[in-house]
Amino acid sequence: MLSQLNAVVEQWVAQWGYLGIFAAMVLENVVPPIPSEVIMPLAGFYVGQGQLNFFGVVLAGLLGTVVGALPWYGIGRLVNERRLGQWIERHGRWLGVTAADLEQSRGWFQRHGAAVVFWGRLIPAIRTLISVPAGIELMPFGPFLFWTTAGSLVWNLALTTAGWLRSEEHTSELQSPDHLVCRLLLEKK
Repeated sequence: MLSQLNAVVEQWVAQWGYLGIFAAMVLENVVPPIPSEVIMPLAGFYVGQGQLNFFGVVLAGLLGTVVGALPWYGIGRLVNERRLGQWIERHGRWLGVTAADLEQSRGWFQRHGAAVVFWGRLIPAIRTLISVPAGIELMPFGPFLFWTTAGSLVWNLALTTAGWLRSEEHTSELQSPDHLVCRLLLEKK
């Protein structure tokens, strides 16, 4: 499945450039099984190959991430926790989300407040769902947007830089973005 996903993301980025990065990052936030750990390093690879601009890639990824976080925040504001938990119990598997994931992100938010929105954007298992408890707890939109943007900027900068540096360090070994993603995933373990 990862190879199919990788191929789709690679096609979007190659064909649509910044718009493809934006669209993939929106989906990464709306449908958690699509990992930014694939999207942004691939985009960074294209930066290293001279096909895209570093700041354009980071901006497209950042905008996609923030736009993708808004529906989850809105759901949190509109639906009470009990009903949302019941819905996730029945349908969450289609989005790769469990009730335990929701409860974990809510617990983090209650313990750490608004700062958890920033830090949560840096943690893969929490990144998407941290918007829900922010909405449930009626966090004002301005601070939510600020902390989401700040955390997402750090995350997207790190992933884009990793892809860019890997493409420059190992140009002879990495003939395609597939090689880059495989290396990054293998080194992660």
